[in-house]
Amino acid sequence: MAKAYDIPANKLIERLTEQLKREKKIEPPGWSAFVKTGSHVEKIPQNKDWWYARCASILRKVYIHGPIGVSDLKSEYGGKKQAGYNLAHHKDAGGAIIRKGLQQLEIAGYVTKKAKGRLISDEGMKKIDKLATEIYKEIIKSTPELQRYA
Repeated sequence: MAKAYDIPANKLIERLTEQLKREKKIEPPGWSAFVKTGSHVEKIPQNKDWWYARCASILRKVYIHGPIGVSDLKSEYGGKKQAGYNLAHHKDAGGAIIRKGLQQLEIAGYVTKKAKGRLISDEGMKKIDKLATEIYKEIIKSTPELQRYA
């Protein structure tokens, strides 16, 4: 059985985004259409389904790095911001997006809250491992050079 470590992150996040959208357990808040993802970003996200992609990405990060808190995730999703002619400095991402995403993932049953942050629940682990196994099998079938590793 493949794990999230064995496959590319972008393929897992794309698939997980589609599933979260279909399940209707995660819903973007009303303000998500007007908000930037952090102070380091110039414009709002161009992808209409960015909320589902962010929740899928948060779920993957909790799976890999958990237990992890909101402040750690803010730092992970942050980026460089140029201030005039000075050197660029790191700015954290917005906390409301991460907090609301984690709360929705908790309500859906994919994440549990512990004393030192959020951890992946058994249901969330099953979901990611099942998806990772499907993607791994597709990757192995599509590239014959990798079949010996299966």
